[in-house]
Amino acid sequence: MGGGGGTGSSTYKGYTLHQPKRWHAVTGKGLCAIMWFWVLYRAKQDGPVVLGWRHPWEGHDDHSHDHGHGHENEASH
Repeated sequence: MGGGGGTGSSTYKGYTLHQPKRWHAVTGKGLCAIMWFWVLYRAKQDGPVVLGWRHPWEGHDDHSHDHGHGHENEASH
């Protein structure tokens, strides 16, 4: 139950686990950070819809205010 003796690897139930190389650890942390930034960004964008605070067809901010004026004129001609 002691340890591997400083060789950079350990054995668990017959499996030898080696220490990851530095670029593996750095790449994994970087990709993890990108994933969490993406999750939090999407939560900011879609959170009110997912939580039921806003309907998905209500649009974003001022996008829908001027949208219908041009279509009304086309339908009357």
